Amino acid sequence: MDNEDLSEWNCIGETRPVRFQRVSKIFEWSDLFPEWIDEEEESDIPRRDGRGKYSVYKFISYQPTCWRGKEKRDGRGRTKIIFLSTCRPMLELFRCDDLVERDGDWWWYEPEMRRLEQKVSLPVGSCKLSLPLWGQGNDEVYDLSKIKKQTQTVKREAYATVLHSSESYVCGAIALAQSIIQTGTKRDLVMLIDNSISQSKCDALAASGWKIRVIKRIRNPKAEKNSYNEYNYSKFRLWQLTDYDKIIFIDADIVVLRNLDLLFHFPQMSATGNDGSIFNSGIMTIEPSNCTFKILMEGRKEIVSYNGGDQGFLNEVFVWWHRFPRRVNYLKNFWANTTLEASVKNQLFGSDPPKLYSIHFLGLKPWHCYRDYDCNWDIAEQHVYASDIAHRRWWALHDSMDKSLQQFCGLTQQRKIELDWDRMKAKEMRLQDWHWRVNISDPRRHI
Repeated sequence: MDNEDLSEWNCIGETRPVRFQRVSKIFEWSDLFPEWIDEEEESDIPRRDGRGKYSVYKFISYQPTCWRGKEKRDGRGRTKIIFLSTCRPMLELFRCDDLVERDGDWWWYEPEMRRLEQKVSLPVGSCKLSLPLWGQGNDEVYDLSKIKKQTQTVKREAYATVLHSSESYVCGAIALAQSIIQTGTKRDLVMLIDNSISQSKCDALAASGWKIRVIKRIRNPKAEKNSYNEYNYSKFRLWQLTDYDKIIFIDADIVVLRNLDLLFHFPQMSATGNDGSIFNSGIMTIEPSNCTFKILMEGRKEIVSYNGGDQGFLNEVFVWWHRFPRRVNYLKNFWANTTLEASVKNQLFGSDPPKLYSIHFLGLKPWHCYRDYDCNWDIAEQHVYASDIAHRRWWALHDSMDKSLQQFCGLTQQRKIELDWDRMKAKEMRLQDWHWRVNISDPRRHI
């Protein structure tokens, strides 16, 4: 604030400047986000230990490139943070719900300091895990025994997923609900759907454990008409679930293997790394907020998604994200043996990783294949997603479901034609995995 006249602030008390050295011009964003972190070992990247007390200062002054701010406490112990900025302070740190007033470039916030301190104390991005699930670096910030005690009481928290524009994921969503319930959680399960889902499918989803809420889908203005991502911004409706304080969003092509309630301890945005500085939006901790929803909606035309979808959009908005271990959202292609990268993952975890919290079924979905083998094997470019072990895991869950729910995992006539076509092409190409030789015994082939 060197260039600002702050004389009128002298009545508040002593101010103490804190100056920061500017970041080197050759420092790049990728330096903060190593592409892969070995989760079995301690990282050398430093972090705050969380034991410092920011609130000892009456003022904290900042002078980064884009924004500048001041913090003070009033006589009642509340903290006020005032920014002078041409752009909005980071949404993931300074919630729009805590914005008291804006006057031009001045932004006045009254945040919950305990919540803010947690966000800045946790490791960010891909640098280090925010959740050391197997005894890595536990201290008072990450003490899992305390976290587990906090998660035993049912709060305003819920698991949620979204279905829109198609019924092709109904079976996956049913299996997801059953897998979450089997972990023993007491949280609500909330399903957002649009009017493309028939009443019989809605009834099945409700019977599987979801509390159904009907939404109006949201179009991605940058998507081509009738493309796969035309309405995937419907996921923004999650932020309208304001009867909950926190939501764990889970994609409908995931099955949960262990209780995930401890993820409610973490702030928005918390997720698993996808690649470099990008998080995977398949499992996210978010904090519902009508004003956050409004900001997301206002940014639809301005913000460019790197992949044209909601994951790319959210990565542009929530830059300060906290990294869950990959076993929380374990991408199925980590099981493959057809690339060097996947081979490294198998060396770390083995062919059947023992400590998975969920499996994310990328590629062709198990319920869209015959149960005899993973049909990703029948398409050469899909081999990275092929795993018979993961495929059997999903079908074991399917077989544990009530028969009345299993009937919603059938195959359409069109899908059977596609599967038979892919098998025929795999045979013509004589793909060396030889899956095209497997005798199909799946009874759905004849139903």
